[in-house]
Amino acid sequence: GEKMKKTIFIGCVESSYVLLECLLQHKYSVIGIITADNSKVNADFHSLVPLAEKYKIDYICTKDINDRDTITFIKSKNPEVIYCFGWSRLIKSELLSIPKYGVVGFHPAALPANRGRHPLIWSLVLGLDKTASTFFIMDEGADTGDIISQEEIIIDDTDDANTLYNKVLETAKKQILEFTAQFANGTVRRLPQDIGNGNTWRKRGQLDGQIDWRMSCKGIYNLVRGLTHPYVGAHFLYGDKEIKVWKCEGIVSKEYQNIEPGKVLYVNSPKNYMVKVYDGIIHILDSDEVNLTEGEYL
Repeated sequence: GEKMKKTIFIGCVESSYVLLECLLQHKYSVIGIITADNSKVNADFHSLVPLAEKYKIDYICTKDINDRDTITFIKSKNPEVIYCFGWSRLIKSELLSIPKYGVVGFHPAALPANRGRHPLIWSLVLGLDKTASTFFIMDEGADTGDIISQEEIIIDDTDDANTLYNKVLETAKKQILEFTAQFANGTVRRLPQDIGNGNTWRKRGQLDGQIDWRMSCKGIYNLVRGLTHPYVGAHFLYGDKEIKVWKCEGIVSKEYQNIEPGKVLYVNSPKNYMVKVYDGIIHILDSDEVNLTEGEYL
C-alpha cells in the first residue's frame, strides 16, 4: 500500500465514512478504527464497522472517546497520528498527547472564522457566498488548533444543505490524500490560528428554524435551503402544528406592498402555495401537506 504514518481513524458520521473509504480505496492502510454502533446525537450517523470489516482493520466501538478502554486501545496501536473526523465530543489532553504528530480534526468553515456548531447550516442561513473545508491539529479548544489544510468552497445561490455537503466532501477527499502524503514525507505545514480574529457559532435551537413571515424573501429562502434534507427542515406554525418547508423561491416584488405579511395569496396544492412576506412573496414548492385557504393569515 501507499506509504503512510501509523494512523488511527476516529469517526461515526457520513463524512467520516466517505473520508475513510477514500483513504482505503487509494491503498492507504490505517492501523485501527474507533467508531460507534449507534448515535442519538448525529442525524447523519454512519458507523465505520463495515469498512473495518471489509478491509480487516482492528476496531472498537465506544460511547466515550476519552474512557480507559479507548485510551488503552489507542496506546496498544502506538499511532504516530490520529484522524478524528465527525466525532461530536471534545477530545481530552491525554488522548491528544498520544500521537507524535497530533490529532487531526475537520471543520467545514474558514477558520479562524466560524468555529463552533452547525457550520454548513449557519453558512447557508446567513447567506454567505463562500466557506471552506479545513483540517487542523486539535488542541483542547473547539476548532482552535494549527491549520494544516484549508480550501475555499464557493456557495452558489442555488446550493442547499445537500449540495453544499457534497461540495465540501469532494474537496475534503482531495485534501486528505494530500496531507496524508505530506505526513508520510514530513512536509506538513502548520499554520497557527489567530484566535482573536475569529468567532464561534452557537448551537441552533427549535426557534432558529421557524419561519416568520415578516422576514425578507432572502431570509426565508436561506433558512429553508440551509435546513432542508438531510437536516430537520425549516418550519412555520399553522395553529399549533409545525409545517416543514423543504423548498421555496422568493419573489421580491412591490406588487403586494400594501398586503400584510403572512397572508396566503395563492394555493395550488397542499404542498405548493404563495405567502406574502416583508418584501415580496414566498412561493413554497415543497412542504408537509397543509390545507390552506386563499386569503387566510398564517
